[in-house]
Amino acid sequence: MNHASELRDILNTSFQWNKARITCFVKMLLSLLCTRTVNLNKIACSMSSNAEQASRYRRVQRFFADYKIDFDMIAGFIFKLFFTSGGKWYLTMDRTNWQWGKSDINILTLAVVFKGIAIPLYWELLDKRGNSDTQERIDIVQKFIDKFGKDCIAGLFGDREFIGEKWFEWLINEQITFYMRIKKNLLTTDSRGRTVHVKALFRDLKPTEVRALYGERKITGQIVYIEAMKLPDGELLIVASNEMPGNLITKYAFRWEIETLFSCFKGRGFNFEDTHIVNRDRIKKLIVLLAVAFCWAHKTGEWRHEQRAIKIKKHGRPAVSLFRYGLDYLVDALANLSNKYDEFTACMRKILSIPLGLQTTGEVV
Repeated sequence: MNHASELRDILNTSFQWNKARITCFVKMLLSLLCTRTVNLNKIACSMSSNAEQASRYRRVQRFFADYKIDFDMIAGFIFKLFFTSGGKWYLTMDRTNWQWGKSDINILTLAVVFKGIAIPLYWELLDKRGNSDTQERIDIVQKFIDKFGKDCIAGLFGDREFIGEKWFEWLINEQITFYMRIKKNLLTTDSRGRTVHVKALFRDLKPTEVRALYGERKITGQIVYIEAMKLPDGELLIVASNEMPGNLITKYAFRWEIETLFSCFKGRGFNFEDTHIVNRDRIKKLIVLLAVAFCWAHKTGEWRHEQRAIKIKKHGRPAVSLFRYGLDYLVDALANLSNKYDEFTACMRKILSIPLGLQTTGEVV
C-alpha cells in the first residue's frame, strides 16, 4: 500500500466518502502540504497522477463545485483529534476578511482554544462586507451546541465586533458564559448611577494596571460585569462578562489564539489569500482542506515536541510553534519519502480519529 492509499484509508474511517472523492481529497491534501498554497492550479500541478495537468485541474475544480460535504462530520472529526467527551472548553469567535478583485471574502469562524492556538470547528461565509450580525453569531454557536452540547462550553470569547443587546441577551438566556471586549465609548453608569462612557470608569489606570468593577453594570441594555486593563500603548482593553470579575482580563487573553490560527491559514502556513475562488460555498469547502492540513500539522508538532522538545530562545519563547514544527516535519518526510517512509507513516497515525472518551485529554485553559 502506498502512502496516499494508506492516508485515504485512515481518513475514510471518519469521512466515509466514495473512493473517487476521498482519493481526490487526499491528493489535494498532500499537494497543499508540498506547495503551501491554496492556489488550485499549483495544487493540481503537484498532484500525483497519470492524468494530464489540465485534467487534474478540472478534477480539483469539480471537487469544490460538485461534491457535498457534511460539515458536522468534519467538526466531529477535528474535535475527536484534540478533545475528549466530558471536558469543558473555551470557544473563540472572530472573522477574517479580504478582497479579491471586486469580491469580498468574509469568513466568520468558531474555534476552540488549545495550547496557544485555536482549533477550527465551524466557519460560515458571510454574504456582505463588515461585521456579522446577531443571528449569524447565534447560528454558528448553535451548530456547536447541536453537535457537542452546551455543557462542554466553558466560555466564549469575542472582540469588539461581538457586542449587542440581543446577542448578549441570547447568551445570558442560554447560560453561556461570555467574555467580550467592548468599545470604550459605550454608555454605562458610574457608582452614583450617572450615565457615563465606560472609559470614564478607568481614566486613571496606569499602563498594565487592571481594575475590576464588582458591581453590576448595564451595557447595551444587559446586566454585565466589567474589568479593564490599560495596555502599554495607552489603549484601554475593557471586557464585559456575565461572570463575576477578578479574572476576566486573564481569561480574555485566550481570544488571541484565533488570530494565530488565521495566520497559520495565511502567511505562516498555506497562503489562504492566494485563492482565486470567490464562490462562498466553494470557499467553505476549501477551508475543510485547510483545516485538516492544519490539524494534521499541529498533531504532528505535538508528537514531535514529545520526542524532541522545541528549543526555547533567549527571550523565553519557543523557536517555532507546534504547528510549524509539525508542518516542517511533515513536508520533509513527504519530500524524502523513499528514505523517510516510516516517519511519514508515523505522521499519518496522528490523524487516526479515535472515538470520544478513549483518547488522552488535551490541555484545557
